[in-house]
Amino acid sequence: MTNYEVMFIVKSTMEDEAIAKTAEDVKSLINGESTVTSFKDLGKKKLAYPINKEVSGNYYVMTVTASTDVIKEFDRKVRINENVIRHLILNLDEE
Repeated sequence: MTNYEVMFIVKSTMEDEAIAKTAEDVKSLINGESTVTSFKDLGKKKLAYPINKEVSGNYYVMTVTASTDVIKEFDRKVRINENVIRHLILNLDEE
């Protein structure tokens, strides 16, 4: 099991309930023996540049302990989700 930090940005043009549901859906993609150690809502922030005509987004950061297969599947599913503008996965164990 490896430690990862996952950051993702959700569209801010949706209703608050839809934003929260999207964040929970993304969080629930980490499943099986994997665990979400911490989950932080960093709030709504202006993007440095427009992404798909979005100028702001809701930022979330979570720390995860997972296997590489779970992270690969997570990455695939997040790319499909139209409500997630961007995401980034960092391996905390590599230096």
